[in-house]
Amino acid sequence: MVMPTLGNVKMGANLVQGGATFRLWAPCAQRVYVITGERLPLIDTSGFAPADTEALFNLGDGSCSGFVPGLADGSPYRFWVTGNGSTGPKRDPRARELSIVPAYPRCDCIIRDVSRYPWHDDAYRPPAFNDLMLYQLHIGVFYAVDAAGMDKRRGIGKYLDLLDRVDYLADLGINGVQLLPVQEHPTETSRGYNGLDLYSPEMDYQVNDPAERGRYLTKANALLAARGKAPLSPADIEAGQDQLKCVIDIFHLSGIAVLFDLVFNHAGGGFNDQCLEFLDRQPYGDENRSLYFTDHQWVGGYVFAYWNDGVRGFLIDNVRQCLEEYHIDGVRYDEVTVIDANGGGRFCQDVSSTARAEKSSALQIAEYWGSDRAAAVRAPPNGLGFDAAWSDRLRLGVRGALSQMRGGSDAFVDMQNLAASLAPPDGFGEAWRAVNMLEDHDIVFVERDLRVAALASNDSRSWYARSRARVALGLLFASPGIPQLFMGQEIFEDKQWSDDTNFHANLLIWWDGLAVDGVMRDYHSFCRDLIRLRAAYPALRGERVAVYVVNEQDRVIGIHRWIEGSGQDVLVVANLQEQNRFGYRIGFPGAGTWREIFNSDVYEGYPNPQPAGNGGRVIADSGPWGPMPNSAQVTLPANGFIAFAR
Repeated sequence: MVMPTLGNVKMGANLVQGGATFRLWAPCAQRVYVITGERLPLIDTSGFAPADTEALFNLGDGSCSGFVPGLADGSPYRFWVTGNGSTGPKRDPRARELSIVPAYPRCDCIIRDVSRYPWHDDAYRPPAFNDLMLYQLHIGVFYAVDAAGMDKRRGIGKYLDLLDRVDYLADLGINGVQLLPVQEHPTETSRGYNGLDLYSPEMDYQVNDPAERGRYLTKANALLAARGKAPLSPADIEAGQDQLKCVIDIFHLSGIAVLFDLVFNHAGGGFNDQCLEFLDRQPYGDENRSLYFTDHQWVGGYVFAYWNDGVRGFLIDNVRQCLEEYHIDGVRYDEVTVIDANGGGRFCQDVSSTARAEKSSALQIAEYWGSDRAAAVRAPPNGLGFDAAWSDRLRLGVRGALSQMRGGSDAFVDMQNLAASLAPPDGFGEAWRAVNMLEDHDIVFVERDLRVAALASNDSRSWYARSRARVALGLLFASPGIPQLFMGQEIFEDKQWSDDTNFHANLLIWWDGLAVDGVMRDYHSFCRDLIRLRAAYPALRGERVAVYVVNEQDRVIGIHRWIEGSGQDVLVVANLQEQNRFGYRIGFPGAGTWREIFNSDVYEGYPNPQPAGNGGRVIADSGPWGPMPNSAQVTLPANGFIAFAR
């Protein structure tokens, strides 16, 4: 073993000229070895003893390091740690990839050349934060078909299965996908929030059969050719990490940003003897959970020790890795509330500021449910420093109104509460800092809340469900903030979801419905055109908003969006009652002709030959009405909305 110069050695395993360097942070370990090559198959047998030549050098800073000549991309390795509590093999917590054989959790770590994938996305620039429209999905159950086109999601979807949905999502109009966690977790099926190997992509999502990879390679190269880019070779998608990079690359070439969901509030459960728990092999029961963790638990795992600089560096470097090596465009940080409540406020400030310095165009979103919600997006020292945060204000307001509308035309609908929910959260500053959704992976998970399609009516195929759901989505996209859809929402999926297809195969998204179900097809057209409406009118993505019509008796609400001094005003007026309203007077911010740029009733039996509307325009030639200087009489469709612009 050769001792490298301290200042030149990165943590983990890294290729250098002539071999690879290794560095592991294990301050309480007695001795650390790196096992490679022909010695690896012996490491799990009884009586294995590391050789002195395999020992790493103690660098005096809590870490140890060494250089092994002759190693290359794809070389396997594992650490062997001798501690005060036990002795045995450990996976590198920073391993970029894990082996399929031996099987998890007794798998080898794989050395990877971070430059091996030939990226094509040099010219890509993500949308401005206020222009983002996000789509959240779970790779394992989102979409997967075999060579014959048969649904294979009763197994596990793969990274490369997303290639079949790239054109679909681009056509839908969203410009960002937020992937549920893709870091290695110990169970075959999972939402991904029990990760243990944070630097390695989930191995169950990768395609290992070369023949099967060939089918995906054909698809990838067709997409690249359509975008004027050079093809990939079979070797370019052989590694699991490169399969994920290929998908991100092609998303970028399609104008779609990619955000990762990173879980730093805890790791596990599902700990095993070779994982990062008790990495330096101290006695079990240690008050600090040995190195990485406190004794505080969260959803079956243990909370990280944020006060420890080595732990902080490990997590912050994980964000750097995702930004640099995977070219991601943003991060959704899971349950920052737990981090903050466990002494991690300074860590949040450090990780957000470091990521911003690394890539200022990458949006950092916190899931934060503390009593002071704005703390998530306030700058340090009084805030955590993230760019944006999930908000439940609009979700609760709109879903609450939907629940009340189920009571029929005589039911009370709290229009004041609905109006208040459409404004940006208090203290957030810029409106785009709130990420709004009606559904997400937590809310509509199996045995929790209903999908919008089912919430709107007991009969999710009724006109009541269809029309109310259109109003709900219209309010989402008409409101300030970053709108986010959950997979299947755009095709009126009415089932909750689960990651476990062994028990809940009936909850998979019914993609075939787009071909055979008119309700799903019409709602998809509605959603696609609504997204395009928001993209086409800057006022809908801007900062200024006023809910200027709130009529409790009529169940009518009006939203004014504008950009100061531009004249690009947009009005969205929704009727939450079950009958059309004719000759209904509303205010306009200026006199003259206003075009009807969107009518939700058009999508009832799309294209509806006789929608309740205004023939494409109205003329605001009457006097003031409410806060507006001009007014006109308009037609509002039942359980529908109209949008006007000059």
